[in-house]
Amino acid sequence: MPEDDFLQSVPTNWQRWGSDDEIGALNFLDKDQILKSVRSIRQGKVFSLGLLIGRKGGDPVDMSDDPKRSTTVHLMTHDEGTYKSGKDRPKTGGLKFADDAVFMFLQGTTHCDALGHVWTGDKIYNGYSSDSTIGGLSKASIVPLANKGIVGRGILLDVGRCRGLDSLSKGEPITLDDILMTAENQKIEIQKHDIILVRTGFIRKFYENGPDAYYYDLNEPGIAFSEELVRWFSAMEISAFGADTLSAEQTRSTTTEVVFPLHLILLHKLGIPIQEILWLEDLAQDCFEDKQYDFFYVCSPLKFEGGTGSPINPIAIK
Repeated sequence: MPEDDFLQSVPTNWQRWGSDDEIGALNFLDKDQILKSVRSIRQGKVFSLGLLIGRKGGDPVDMSDDPKRSTTVHLMTHDEGTYKSGKDRPKTGGLKFADDAVFMFLQGTTHCDALGHVWTGDKIYNGYSSDSTIGGLSKASIVPLANKGIVGRGILLDVGRCRGLDSLSKGEPITLDDILMTAENQKIEIQKHDIILVRTGFIRKFYENGPDAYYYDLNEPGIAFSEELVRWFSAMEISAFGADTLSAEQTRSTTTEVVFPLHLILLHKLGIPIQEILWLEDLAQDCFEDKQYDFFYVCSPLKFEGGTGSPINPIAIK
């Protein structure tokens, strides 16, 4: 599919909220929508959807880009060893302290993409010049999303379990019919402005089989491009999207020759923030047991100036 035809055939939210907009579909999450979303809290259960960072066995991280991303490096700069070695002495009253530092890619763990993270041609989201990405994003960075906060009614679509599987297979596509069928199976109504989270179960293979096996011939399952799926996202005015895989969409698109087509559409054209590498296993098990698949979703990116994304620890409250 030629790239120009591909993008010209999809809807766009550019200029919908004015020429200075940098938060896209988060505009749907106004105060009335947020107050309505709070009604999803019915049990007081809280689930963290963020992965452990700096795990000794390595963290899942998308290494498909060049230069390659790497897993988080966590260093202790001050600990009990500092005192035992004589490099420091306890403070007045015997006080000791520990301190540490990290090197990590902002998209090197559970994270949210900024709207300016991907583009084609010379324009990023909302028509800003791609020159605004040089030296850090001066437009459509993670900061406006962080200032707004991604807060609203979340819906878990457990596609893997709906198909009777612990995990979808490599490269397995998720269609609009799959999304609607999963919602029907779970007896949950998807409403306008919802935050959609899709569970494939595939991320479990990283922890079960190890990084080498996971990255070898990497081809994750995920939502697959189709015009009907894109137009459904647009018509439903979905405010944010997330999944439990590195790219939150089918790694090797079976419906288009474009690389990561849904990033170009959801982020670039529709301004829908994408959350990647979510940990959905605990939430999914609980939803299966109590049959409540909606919840109050809170995602707060960090305010990295010019950042293309940010680590997050999303919280689902049922």
